[in-house]
Amino acid sequence: MRPWVLSEVNYGTIKGNPYEVAVLPMGATEPHNLHLPYGTDMYEGTDIGESACAYAHAKGAKVIVLPTVPYGTETNMREFPFAMNLYPTTLFKVIEDLVESLVRSGIRKIVILNSHGGNDFKPLLREMSGRTEAHLFLANWYNMLDDVYHDIFEHMEDHAGEAETSLILAYHNELVSRNEDGSFNADDGKTNPTRFDAVNKKWVSITRQWDLLTSNSGSGYPHAATAEKGERLMEVLTERIGDFLVELSNSELDESFPF
Repeated sequence: MRPWVLSEVNYGTIKGNPYEVAVLPMGATEPHNLHLPYGTDMYEGTDIGESACAYAHAKGAKVIVLPTVPYGTETNMREFPFAMNLYPTTLFKVIEDLVESLVRSGIRKIVILNSHGGNDFKPLLREMSGRTEAHLFLANWYNMLDDVYHDIFEHMEDHAGEAETSLILAYHNELVSRNEDGSFNADDGKTNPTRFDAVNKKWVSITRQWDLLTSNSGSGYPHAATAEKGERLMEVLTERIGDFLVELSNSELDESFPF
């Protein structure tokens, strides 16, 4: 039993060990090119959350990670089979209910660990501000890497590319589909531009329709991925998220928190 993993602990452990911080990983169930499992975002959220909490626990943090929510917003992947969608308003309600359960359990510091780019939770934080006793923090792990990304990877990541493939190789190698020669059973993750220059330059935003954007839902070149790169990525994320969890656990909930 790992005392920082809610699904593994028992009530006796809970009664004897008050927690300060709860981590809620948010995943998705959707295709990831031809070679990665539909549960990629769920596996990543679970692995990163458990690793960061283990790191923080070892440094004395009173932290616990919840089971990963395996569904996310998939409206732009609706043309792909089994892209299991929860509309943003539905997903917000799920989190609101879970936050209420955590508050009833004595938790006032909650970290939403997001592992799916289609989830946009900043509006939820704004909506819940002042409506709950809990303080909510949002950690999109894929936004934590700008300063080290190119020290690890050769190609930019968007979806099922080099970084995500490396993570799954490192921790769920048996789920990566390969050809007979050992290469990944995946296309190159090329994407199609829109007809609008302003959109392609990101001056104007749209919700990207992934069946038109991609060939097989992959956006990003996966073939340079290795398990070693995935392990290096996990080390960075574990330390960065874990150190924050230690600080958060030790921080006093006074009138000016979190300032």
